[in-house]
Amino acid sequence: MKINKIVMDIQAEKIELVKMLLDTENPKIIESIKKIFKKSKTADFWDDLSIEQRNEIEKASLEIENGEITDYKSFMKKHR
Repeated sequence: MKINKIVMDIQAEKIELVKMLLDTENPKIIESIKKIFKKSKTADFWDDLSIEQRNEIEKASLEIENGEITDYKSFMKKHR
């Protein structure tokens, strides 16, 4: 039920924004909205990563959370 309410709220917000957009005659507002949409399409690099890359990043994050880390100096000693 809660998810349906959130979806309904989002739909209501979208309708309100469309009404506001249709009512404006200010080209600066329209251009600002266009810029927001263009920026949001390119802002998230995650979507451009392959499944393998995403999995590696998620695995690394879990290792960090679990304390499975090695400091830089120790790592370099092993590989020199």
